[in-house]
Amino acid sequence: MLRYQSAVAPGLHIAFTSVEQGNLALHVPDDRDAVLLRRRGLEQDLGLGEASFTYMNQVHSADVVVVDEPADSVLTATCDALVSSSGATPLAVMVADCLPVVFAAATATGRLSAVTHAGRRGLLDGILSNTVRGLRSAGATEIEAWIGPAICASCYEVPQSMAEESEVLRPGIGCTTRWSSPGLDLPGAARQELVSLGVQVTESGICTLEDESYFSYRRDPETGRLAGLIWAEPDCPTDS
Repeated sequence: MLRYQSAVAPGLHIAFTSVEQGNLALHVPDDRDAVLLRRRGLEQDLGLGEASFTYMNQVHSADVVVVDEPADSVLTATCDALVSSSGATPLAVMVADCLPVVFAAATATGRLSAVTHAGRRGLLDGILSNTVRGLRSAGATEIEAWIGPAICASCYEVPQSMAEESEVLRPGIGCTTRWSSPGLDLPGAARQELVSLGVQVTESGICTLEDESYFSYRRDPETGRLAGLIWAEPDCPTDS
């Protein structure tokens, strides 16, 4: 499991799970009770106590939902980004080749957090810009983002027509794969967009298709899902 800690919003922790932590998704072929036990075990291992991660019903949209505690009403929110307006709600995003992007932000009085599912469609439609806009609307003055394990430019092969359409919408996203076929550079396009928005970016540099320690839909359509996570230290105040 990859672990990070925010510099601009002390007390916020970031992680990206791997195959070692198991499948964390309920919408793939797996036993529901086993998935829920894995989720709870992960929360306990990370020191969340009685708190639980808030997951999304991800649909490759550009929709962002803002959550406040208690978060019960948004546990199954249909969207592709969640913003915690206090930074206190533990958040999760699930992927298996798409980009898991996790955000931490400082405000004049505290901190914010967010998670984003950025697949090809969502990235082209502006999900990252919408997430940053949501953070800034909530008072963010400084933002960090972590791009977790995802399929790399050398491996993300797409039809020529899709590559051309994507390049029109997002200049620079097109690339050539290791097989000399048309491809898309999702991590590179995400980094470029976030930097242009004034966000500090850290990349894992891990390709989910190449590294079997991570789930990959391209490798196995019935695979599980890894999670990008952000949570606050227990008993760490969210307001100054």
